[in-house]
Amino acid sequence: MKTFDSTDAYRGHLSSCLRNFSNSNFRATYHLSETLLAGSAVIAFGLWFRFGGTMKDLSSEDKSPEYFYVGLYVLVGAGALMMAVGFFGCCGAMRESQCVLGSFFTCLLVIFAAEVTTGVFAFIGKGVAIRHVQTMYEEAYNDYLKDRGKGNGTLVTFHSTFQCCGKESSEQVQPTCPKELLGHKNCIDEIETIISVKLQLIGIVGIGIAGLTIFGMIFSMVLCCAIRNSRDVI
Repeated sequence: MKTFDSTDAYRGHLSSCLRNFSNSNFRATYHLSETLLAGSAVIAFGLWFRFGGTMKDLSSEDKSPEYFYVGLYVLVGAGALMMAVGFFGCCGAMRESQCVLGSFFTCLLVIFAAEVTTGVFAFIGKGVAIRHVQTMYEEAYNDYLKDRGKGNGTLVTFHSTFQCCGKESSEQVQPTCPKELLGHKNCIDEIETIISVKLQLIGIVGIGIAGLTIFGMIFSMVLCCAIRNSRDVI
């Protein structure tokens, strides 16, 4: 009869633990819930931000800054990719496939780079975006003063979007101001405040999701190594 020493017992126990780890439904659920839900949230946030509220009103203008939305487009694309690769992670965990898990890790690495780029772009490009929108407003403002009908629609859009009226004074452009607006709000200042807050939010979301992506990358590599080690032990 063959006897097992302590080393054999340890190897057998390690093999059992590693197999239980790789077969765990909780780990597969992580890939579905964490990655898919995060991807869905990113897509929803990006689309809402792009086509709702302030951004929607600005995009209707002929001179709207398209580069202003680049970060949102990248964020939405990263969210869609996160949802797609979530299935790879689930399949890799359930089938104990190192190849699929390796592909999952690579895709997460690409997503991580895109999300970090979005966050950095939002923070660094904030000043440029603010100046561009302020310039758009000043052009519409001056056009209205020269010809009361020429810049009327654009100025109304700016005033309703940012809930402001004029620059130093609102008297010259009062007909284009929101009726519900109480008191005078300098549009140059309001543009800076609102755009700054929104871009900071985009940056925070991008960096935050990138942080979650790191955990997914770490987990996929740990699981991949666990599967390989369990097969080596066996």
